[in-house]
This record gives sequence, structure tokens and C-alpha cells, in this order.
Amino acid sequence: MHHVVIERWSRGSSVLHSRDARIKLLVTLGYLIALATTPGLTLARAALYAVPIAAGIQLGRLPAGALLARAAVVLPFSATFALFSVIAGDTARAVSLVVKSYLSAAAVLVLVGTTPLPKLLRGMELLGAPRMLTLVVQFLFRYLFVISEHAQHMRLAALCRGSGGARLRFRAAAGAVAVLFARSFGRAEGIHRAMLARGFSGETPALPMVIDAVDVLFLIVGLAAALALRVIPL
Repeated sequence: MHHVVIERWSRGSSVLHSRDARIKLLVTLGYLIALATTPGLTLARAALYAVPIAAGIQLGRLPAGALLARAAVVLPFSATFALFSVIAGDTARAVSLVVKSYLSAAAVLVLVGTTPLPKLLRGMELLGAPRMLTLVVQFLFRYLFVISEHAQHMRLAALCRGSGGARLRFRAAAGAVAVLFARSFGRAEGIHRAMLARGFSGETPALPMVIDAVDVLFLIVGLAAALALRVIPL
């Protein structure tokens, strides 16, 4: 599962992992704004925008091939909109849209791949994100592991029973979705009762976060690089 792999990446140790989550969020946001507002993304400028991605992968000790492959998940969506630009005769705009979406996805993956989710959400809260939103995102992400576990158990059981024709497999899959929903709902109820029994009141303990001099330097360099990428003439 993609979320399991990214969770493992975020628990690593590197120069980028040790940076404050708020700083990484601001630098990534600056990069995304610069990339999104760049008109007429040429090949040379796209190559320059790829440099921070490569640097982030290197500093974060992330697997380049796996990360770049996962960033491609956005291509079917961006290619659909790019197709309309091609039909309208604006091929350059179509290419720019695909490249921008891919680089944006890679930048976000570098961020989440070097920042554990609790720290990332805590950083978002300190930057002004609604606490209810971050709480829902955290529970949703954690519950993906529960659904994954149930789905894997059901898949293993189906494989042990053997497979029939296409119609039988379709009916089995449809029934499996209903069973997975029922089991997941029951598991969620059990988790909720367990949390209430442990005194959960709608808030999670706040993680202490401190910005040091290295974080400030990283912020300055990161935002300056994003600004330079945006305004440099090519």
C-alpha cells in the first residue's frame, strides 16, 4: 500500500527529516506557488524546477525511483485536462500542465516522505489550519491501515477458496466490498468506544515543536530559491 510505504519513509533519519514541519510546509508552499504561477513553462525552466526535487530526494535519503513513480499517479488526471488544450490547438499549454502537475506531486511526496504525519498536521495547525480538519485527516489516514488489513485478509481467504468464472469473480468482488464495509464500520465503532474509554475528548496531545537557526536558514534559502526559479529569465 502506498500510504504504508510513505509512512516508512517519513520515519527515516536525514537532514531533511530533522527540519521543523512548519518550515518544510512553507518552503514547499513557496515552491508550489512559484511553479503554478510560472507562465509558459519551457523545457529549460522545467529542468530548473526539477533541481529542488532532486535535492530534496538526496537530502531526505528517499528512493528516487519509487518516489518519482508514485508521483506519476497524477498524470492520468492532468493528461485528461491537457487533452482539451491539445484539441484547442495549444500544445504548449498541455505540456506545461502535465509537467507542473507531476513536479507538484513530486514536491508534496518529498514533504510527506520526510515528515511523519503527526508532525505535519501539528505544523499545519500552528500555521493556522483548522484543528478539526487536521484531526479528521489524521484519523482518516490511520484508518486506512485498518481497511488495508481487512482487505488483505479477505483477499487471502478468496485465493484459498480458488477462483471461478468471470461472472462468479464479479459477484464475489461485489460481496467482498459489502463485507469489507460492514467489518470496517464495526471496527470503527470498537475503536471509537476504546478511545472514549481512555478519556479521548476530541483533541490529541500537542507535539512540542521548536524552530532553530538551521530551520530559519533553510526557510530563507528555500524561499529564495523558489523566488529565483520564478523570476529568472530563460
